[in-house]
Amino acid sequence: MQPSGLPEPIDRLDARITRTLARWAVPALRVALGVVFLWFGALKFFPGLSPAETLAARTIEVLSFRVVKPAVSLPVLAIWESLIGLGLITGIWLRATLFLLAVQMIGTFLPLVFFPSETFTVFPIAPTLEGQYIIKNVVLIGAAMAVGATVRGGGLVAEPPPTARYADSAGVAEGQTRPT
Repeated sequence: MQPSGLPEPIDRLDARITRTLARWAVPALRVALGVVFLWFGALKFFPGLSPAETLAARTIEVLSFRVVKPAVSLPVLAIWESLIGLGLITGIWLRATLFLLAVQMIGTFLPLVFFPSETFTVFPIAPTLEGQYIIKNVVLIGAAMAVGATVRGGGLVAEPPPTARYADSAGVAEGQTRPT
């Protein structure tokens, strides 16, 4: 038996699979996130195709104190989301792309504040379908954080070095210091 508790042939297969996942998980996550943004952004170029366009347009209108009308906000939002998608898919200008994504994500949560009667059946515990659509963005934020953690060349590690034992739930190995 190996330290993993698996028989030798299964342990080798498990290690190979884990290395493959560590190598490809973040790029796959980045591209998948990009496809979602490009797809949803592209829908906004065609009036009536995006189920979120009315809520998005109303949110921007309220946020801009009724200055920015849907005729302007929807094409701008479509371009914005499409640029995020293209940036994630290609990996070009990733820091700028992730900045655009972060700003966009802030805006996506505003309908929960601006229109609670439309985003919750019982505030704050029972979201409507629109509210669920908004709240699921926490998954997109987590995915973007994982991608962002690699912009300096880092990545996932399939196995820690044999001498590294994790001391606490924060993942700080013995002998390491916490980032400040």
